[in-house]
Amino acid sequence: MTYQSATEAIATIGIDLGKNTFHLIGMDARGRILLRRKVARGQLPSCLANLPVCLIGMEACAGAHHVGRQLAALGHDVHLIPAQYVKPFLKGHKNDYRDAEAIAEAVQRPTMRPVPLKSAEQLDLQALHRVRSRLVGQRTAVINQIRAFLLECGVPVRKGPSGLREALPAILAQRTDVLSPRMIHLIEDVAEDWRRLDERIEMLTRDITALARQDTGCQRLMGIPGVGVITASAMVAAIGTGAAFTKGRDFAAWLGLVPKQISTGDRTILGGLSKRGNRYLRTLFVSGAQVLLQRPHHWQGHRFGRWLSTASPRLHRNVLAAALANKLARMAWSVLYRERGYDPEYAARMP
Repeated sequence: MTYQSATEAIATIGIDLGKNTFHLIGMDARGRILLRRKVARGQLPSCLANLPVCLIGMEACAGAHHVGRQLAALGHDVHLIPAQYVKPFLKGHKNDYRDAEAIAEAVQRPTMRPVPLKSAEQLDLQALHRVRSRLVGQRTAVINQIRAFLLECGVPVRKGPSGLREALPAILAQRTDVLSPRMIHLIEDVAEDWRRLDERIEMLTRDITALARQDTGCQRLMGIPGVGVITASAMVAAIGTGAAFTKGRDFAAWLGLVPKQISTGDRTILGGLSKRGNRYLRTLFVSGAQVLLQRPHHWQGHRFGRWLSTASPRLHRNVLAAALANKLARMAWSVLYRERGYDPEYAARMP
């Protein structure tokens, strides 16, 4: 078989992505390997431009969305696959060509659910959330460090960042009996780090809010109780229009807001939350549910109010928060995918 006829018969390509070089494996419709090639990053579009339209599989990793958009612009059907779903198809010892072959095998499975390609706008919004989340974690660490320093000197402070912020100036000025000058100076430096982190987090929050107000999907999501600008924008950045899921239950399962199932022999055994998928987004939905649970006088204004009123006496508060987060996630997917605003009376009008 000549090179031209071999390339014309290629139906599936698996690409193992690297920093500077990519490894390609091309297969025909029967799974025979017809192409085995190593190309530089800049040569990949020109290498695949002359091939017939085919199915291309890549692992969903750093840089995959950019490469995927380039190849999709050439007309190819590009699928990104989670790395953990590729590993079962790996044969023998690991190398780059075998990784590409495993990707080509996995992408052909009819039940394999690909990761949707993210647009440049989604990646920008996601980057803002990633940086903000890192800074929030650093701020929490700084606050805990200040508390630990004070407690080692015998000065406890009431719970919450606001309590520490209010009490800290007076403690540093009045508790010189237990705080040495060196410790006071150190705590003042750490408190300055806290102030700078607050400023950076506030700046990122403003940027996220500005982007969310320009997006119609975010505006619809913010109409749902318990869903604010951070949750709405994080959801749009993660799943776009939600077309990757067929129903809201699938989205809630992807978030890890469903019980872990360990079933065998016709016995269904349900455990705690599976906690799979997007941990950041799951945390935001659970936090929104916990805020709603603190306002029982607002429950009847929403279509889940009756369920919440009957479930609250018999369920632990954490279990109830997880169940409510599941409901909020399913409603959010419906609002985003069906492109309609939240209607609290929708269930009451259903026949």
